[in-house]
Amino acid sequence: MILAFNKPYGVLSQFTPDGSPHQTLAQFAFPKGVYSLGRLDADSEGLLLLSDEAGLNTRLLDPEQEHLRCYWAQVERIPTTETLAKLSAGIVIQGYTTRPCHAWFLDPQPEIPPRNPPIRVRKNVPDCWIGLELTEGKNRQVRKMTASVGHPTLRLIRTRIGDLKLGDLPAGSWRELSPGERKLIFSA
Repeated sequence: MILAFNKPYGVLSQFTPDGSPHQTLAQFAFPKGVYSLGRLDADSEGLLLLSDEAGLNTRLLDPEQEHLRCYWAQVERIPTTETLAKLSAGIVIQGYTTRPCHAWFLDPQPEIPPRNPPIRVRKNVPDCWIGLELTEGKNRQVRKMTASVGHPTLRLIRTRIGDLKLGDLPAGSWRELSPGERKLIFSA
C-alpha cells in the first residue's frame, strides 16, 4: 500500500520521538507497518508518501532515477529572471553543486491558508511564491538554494511527487492511493 499524507508544519517525518518538541507521524493513526518514503523536515509541509512496500525508497529517492519532486517556496523579496535561471542551472551549496532543476515564479501567486505559527512578516521586505522542480533532495536543499541566491525561504510546501499532486488533501490528513494514482508517482 502507498499512502499520501499532507504533512503539517512542525511534524517530523518519523514515528519515533527525537527529543525535540515536534510531533511525530505516530499521532496520525497510520496503518501498522508503513514507513515514510523520503523526508520533509519539521519546518516543511506538504505531500509525504508512506508505504509498507520494501524497495520503493530507492526507486523514488535515488537521484540517478531522476524522480521529480515539486515544491512551492515562499521567499523573501521578488527574485529576478536571472536569479531563477541561476537556481535552475544548479548552484554550489556547502561545496556541493546541485543538479539542474526548474525554478519559476508562480503566476498567479497561490492562495495558501495561513500557517500556525504564522511566518515572519517584515513590513519593508516583500515576499512571493516560486516553484522548484528537483530530481534530488539533499537535507534542507531548497532552503539552502534559495538562501544562497539572497531569497531565504519563509515557507516550503511539497506539492507533487512524480505526477501525483497534493491537491486538496487537508493538512494532517492521509489516504491510500488508488492503482491509477500509484502509476502517477512513477510516470514523471
